[in-house]
Amino acid sequence: MRIVMQPARRSEKDVAQHYQDTIVNPVVFDDHADLLQPGVLDQLKQLFPDGAAEMWGVVPGKKEINLSKIKKMRPGDWVFFSGDKRLYFGGTIALMWRNRDLATRLWGTDYAGSTWEYMYALSGTRGFDIPIEEVRQLLNWNPNRNIMGISILNEDESDTLQTLLTLEPATALTAPIDPEAEEAAVAAFDGELERKAQRAYRGEQAALKRRLLPGATGQCALCGRELPAAFLIGAHIKKRAMCTDEEKRDLANIAMLACTFGCDALYEHGYVAVGPGGVLQVSPLAMGVPGVAQHIQQHLAGRTVAWWNVERQPYYDWHHAHTFKASPPL
Repeated sequence: MRIVMQPARRSEKDVAQHYQDTIVNPVVFDDHADLLQPGVLDQLKQLFPDGAAEMWGVVPGKKEINLSKIKKMRPGDWVFFSGDKRLYFGGTIALMWRNRDLATRLWGTDYAGSTWEYMYALSGTRGFDIPIEEVRQLLNWNPNRNIMGISILNEDESDTLQTLLTLEPATALTAPIDPEAEEAAVAAFDGELERKAQRAYRGEQAALKRRLLPGATGQCALCGRELPAAFLIGAHIKKRAMCTDEEKRDLANIAMLACTFGCDALYEHGYVAVGPGGVLQVSPLAMGVPGVAQHIQQHLAGRTVAWWNVERQPYYDWHHAHTFKASPPL
């Protein structure tokens, strides 16, 4: 998954209005059928059966400076909206197209008479609250680097953010598969077809498991079911890769037991989180995945997590800010 950085400071009046007009309030396709190209309208309706989608756009820029970057963007890329020193919103580019008339109707024009005519629709959007300082540290950027214009992260940077923030691609226009091209690519590949995987040794894991699960059975922190040890794992409340050494050694608080019947995966992928006082929070995106919604309704809805305490709260806060699929900010 490639990641695009889209500057959009909501402290600026125009940006805040655009955000309200086409992100907080998704664009209804039929309201603009007179301007949407027929092919684009058909694709939008296939991708968004509800008939509306969150939309954004990019101006060509002075001397079309943005064009080379726009041409590299494509459906399936992840977009982060940044502004006021934070990443606050993101989602998958579902479709891209160019439409100056529609962009002008939705957002008007800027001081130079340009409009955001290189448009895209977003799917699987969620809110974030990540300081730009944290992004700089994660990606080894210069401490003074800011996101000044639309930019595309390189492969390593994209992989880092995707992994650490548990970004998952949502609905997007898929390019048709060319079987001949795929076969040719495989035939031309001369690298190793099998690679040996090495599992990182986690020195604290044995001690952590003993601490969390002293007997033959234990209680899943999320659903509360008492289960045999074979169906429980020691799940880090804060993603382990993001923990400091001191946090990794905080065996009393850094982890919880979670069952392999679904609770561990739901927490890991951000469909549930634990709020202050242990109140279990459910992502609004969960309702769009029937199997996920069913598990939550049957085992998690309305629960208060008994494992919560004030020492664990900072770890739950980190998970909520970085992994939980929160609603986009209003």
